[in-house]
Amino acid sequence: MSHPSPAPQHAPTLAGNAALGITQILLWGGTFFLMAVLADPIVQGTGWPQGAVVGALSLAILVSGLLSPWVGRRIRRHGGRPVLMAGALVIALGLVLLALSPNLPAFLLAWVVLGIGMAGALYDPLFAAIGQAYGASARGAMTQIAIASGFAITLCWPASSFLVGAVGWRGTCLVYAGLAAFVVVPLFAWALPRGTGAGGAPAPKAGAAPLVSPAGQGPLPGERILAVTFTSAAVIMTAISVQLLLILQAKGVAPGTAVALSALIGPSQVGARILELVFGRRAHPVWALLVSSGSVGLGLVILVAAPGLAWLGIVLYGVGNGMRTVVRGTLPLTLYGQGDYAAVMGRLARMPLLGQAATPLACGTLAGWFGLDVLLELMLAVAVLNVGLSLIVAGRAVRRPRE
Repeated sequence: MSHPSPAPQHAPTLAGNAALGITQILLWGGTFFLMAVLADPIVQGTGWPQGAVVGALSLAILVSGLLSPWVGRRIRRHGGRPVLMAGALVIALGLVLLALSPNLPAFLLAWVVLGIGMAGALYDPLFAAIGQAYGASARGAMTQIAIASGFAITLCWPASSFLVGAVGWRGTCLVYAGLAAFVVVPLFAWALPRGTGAGGAPAPKAGAAPLVSPAGQGPLPGERILAVTFTSAAVIMTAISVQLLLILQAKGVAPGTAVALSALIGPSQVGARILELVFGRRAHPVWALLVSSGSVGLGLVILVAAPGLAWLGIVLYGVGNGMRTVVRGTLPLTLYGQGDYAAVMGRLARMPLLGQAATPLACGTLAGWFGLDVLLELMLAVAVLNVGLSLIVAGRAVRRPRE
């Protein structure tokens, strides 16, 4: 038998959601987005190979992906509050080790520790925690958190650059470690409800019963194809993050203009999330999935076929990617329900994170072999696959109530 759903909690608050958004800004700034600013200073200061320094992030993502199902089970059993607080503390420890690393092996070990912390404190475990705690009320909270954290790059890249100039790359790591330990952990303790592990709950409403596994453990019906759908979207996002500036320059866009065009992604993502919050509350999340995959696909079509309209392609990509962040939290909650949600989120996180870990190396290899134009066309092919998979997921979701 499957475990019963956890007891319903009080509704999430705007202040709590804003606090959780701040946690994600600080944690993403100190992990995923850190090396974009610190890589060159680290290489110049240590002489370590640039490929190894930059590739350390892929190592952390790999560790995070491998641990995600285990983290999901811990959240399901114990609730999200202790798991996310522990994850933030592990990130702080990893950043301290990063700052103190005397050689490359120690530097890579620090990123392994960071990967452990990332598995327990970033979007996927946070969404698992609030979904398990709040049930259907979590959708608005997820969107509000995504809106707030959408400013992570806008805020953290300039801040990290300033810190490197002021205290060096090692001091920058220590600053982010302090923020994780003394700002993020208290915010998690305050904003996340206590005692939201598996427990008794009222039966689901008629007509809204989630998919369940007879054994109480996954994979659940349709979970594998949803994981592949999320993975293809995550691969595109990672590839764009790594290669967009080079692709635009290969299309004849001046370097300064390419940077300005890339800056359109952030506002587009946040704008899409605001629209979802205002207009999408009553719609099934599968429609947001279709908007996300379709916008990304159309944006890449424009980049391939009409580079003169690159600004429009980037805006459409930003809209789709902004919706993707929300969909990966709201759609599994709708399909699988509150009781199994944390465990499902942990399983669904593994394949996308493994895809993200492999994407930078794959993109660099393919670009070196075939050129950036062919790489962009391959990215478009993955986007078309993502649209097709999204249609299959949507068809199953629409048929399920009738069945």
